[in-house]
Amino acid sequence: MLHDKDRNIKYYQGIRAAVARVKEKGQKALVLDIGTGTGLLSMMAVTAGADFCYAIEVFKPMADAATKIVEKNGFSDKIKVINKHSTEVTVGPDGDMPCRANILVTELFDTELIGEGALPSYEHAHKHLVQENCEAVPHRATVYAQLVESRKMWSWNKLFPIHVQTNCGEQIIIPPLELERCPGAPSVYDIQLNQVSPADFTVLSDVLPMFSVDFSKQVSSSAACHHKQFESLASGQAQVVLSWWDIEMDPEGTIKCTMAPFWAHSDPEELQWRDHWMQCVYFLPQAEPVTQGSVLCLVAHHDDYCIWYSLQRASPPKNRSICLTRPVCDCQAHLLWNRPRFGEINDQDRTDLYVQALKTVLNPGGACLCVSDGSLLPMLAHHLGAEQVFTIESSSASHRLMKKIFKANHLEEKINIIEKRPELITSADLESKKVSLLLGEPFFTTSLLPWHNLYFWYVRTAVDKHLEPGAVVLPQAASLHAVVVEFKDLWRIRSPCGSCEGFDVHIMDDMIKHALDFRESKEAEPHPLWEYPCRSLSDPQQILTFDFRQPVPLQPVHAEGSIELRRPGRSHGVVLWMEYHLTPDSTVSTGLLKSTEDKGDCCWNPHCKQAVYFFGSVLDHRAPLGNTQTISYTVEFHPHTGDVSMDFSYSDTPDNGH
Repeated sequence: MLHDKDRNIKYYQGIRAAVARVKEKGQKALVLDIGTGTGLLSMMAVTAGADFCYAIEVFKPMADAATKIVEKNGFSDKIKVINKHSTEVTVGPDGDMPCRANILVTELFDTELIGEGALPSYEHAHKHLVQENCEAVPHRATVYAQLVESRKMWSWNKLFPIHVQTNCGEQIIIPPLELERCPGAPSVYDIQLNQVSPADFTVLSDVLPMFSVDFSKQVSSSAACHHKQFESLASGQAQVVLSWWDIEMDPEGTIKCTMAPFWAHSDPEELQWRDHWMQCVYFLPQAEPVTQGSVLCLVAHHDDYCIWYSLQRASPPKNRSICLTRPVCDCQAHLLWNRPRFGEINDQDRTDLYVQALKTVLNPGGACLCVSDGSLLPMLAHHLGAEQVFTIESSSASHRLMKKIFKANHLEEKINIIEKRPELITSADLESKKVSLLLGEPFFTTSLLPWHNLYFWYVRTAVDKHLEPGAVVLPQAASLHAVVVEFKDLWRIRSPCGSCEGFDVHIMDDMIKHALDFRESKEAEPHPLWEYPCRSLSDPQQILTFDFRQPVPLQPVHAEGSIELRRPGRSHGVVLWMEYHLTPDSTVSTGLLKSTEDKGDCCWNPHCKQAVYFFGSVLDHRAPLGNTQTISYTVEFHPHTGDVSMDFSYSDTPDNGH
């Protein structure tokens, strides 16, 4: 956030203007800064001429850092850091503040605008902490929405029919009616909408300003709805609402900070990259057909923390309220599958890979045991000829969901669900059968990093006694791969600031660096890299292999070596992912999907998060000058914990003896 130049400049401009307006009235400028963080906005206010600032920060480590930063920059006599939630701040002779402030400065927003409790915080501040009709920076926020049709985004929310090509013709797996009717999960899907191609959606409405909040006046956190009438721009299926907001720092609206995606931005060339504020994708409860030119009404509902949308055929009469009940999933699928998982299951090409692999290994007369959370693989196995299919669903939620899906496809008597942990399975659970095919995607809902799905290997080990001699395991193996990359923008989340708008924030950098000295900094973190463009500076390289045909080994799986940098650029880190080898001829990748071209642009699996290991410092790798620059690595899989530890370091190997 400190790297967000556009945000910083606009806040500074707004604060200067607010302080000037108060001074023009002949008043002292008393500032309340809620959620001060580093104290940056308070220091801006003092520099702009504020007489005193009360900087509120509830998170103690951050409040301590803010106190030191304020002191370092010489503002201790003008800024008081208060380590409390704003609702606990007191006003009066013996209070945290002797009197109410007349300028309210805040940065309480998330991608959805109100998801971090902005409305209740503002509501309390106006009632108890600031003067009536105070100046506010930002002065106003406006939420915008655009209705679209998008099969790609809709596939993140609904289960599509799945086509299975068998030797006896095509079978179709259909979703239960309950899934079709379910309004879905109530939570917003925040993404980098600029990375979604306009070819992936059809615009059905103009950009609609849905509602605004004036922060200089009393704010209400009560539930409300706001409707906007429009004419449909095209015919299609109304499915998805794309949404974002802007904030105006002054009453005139001349100082504006917008989250608009490039196609709705007033100046796309000046687009500011952000990861702290992105854009929102909301799903309508049901897809609704619309015709070009039809008059419709989009309704934005919100409570104190969430926003959701509905579509009406006409504006409601003024005396009739629209139901404000927040949508809740009642089909279990949206509780078990997150949105990328919906997309993964709906990926027909991926399904076809599994079908082709299954055809080569399936023994129709044998017993098949499936191990993956909420997977359709048991149905694929049945349709391809497996007579006896068992599936482990250790959670009650996945058990209920899969039972509904099997029933909708008339397979409830054909597939046996075992609601047990794998290590507790008995021969009786398998009807005294030995398993000839152990099957997994593998996918488990608790997995965060790519190698967490190696839990499948542990399951394979736990059920080893139930496997018949020569049993087939699919996938038969997995491998861990890595590539060195230069990020277009994601590097900013790890880059120190030094100074921000002329203020020294080294203390914040040092605090983060100290935190990164702990073990966690030597670990990778998950990121959906389809949203974060990067270039590969090396060829992808296989690091470790895992043979699922054998039980988990007792000793660590270790590898060390080096990765040669082949393209000029700035090496920000290493991306790691898993590839699952279903058969010797069939592989599913959770990471890089296409071979990198001359420029090294990467195409990532959109359904998975990849692991990013950030380097402690950046190597600026230019054209080769006689040295071969490499990244040395040591990677180890620890069987007793299932963790993968790693370390990467730079090295220069002279080619010419110098």
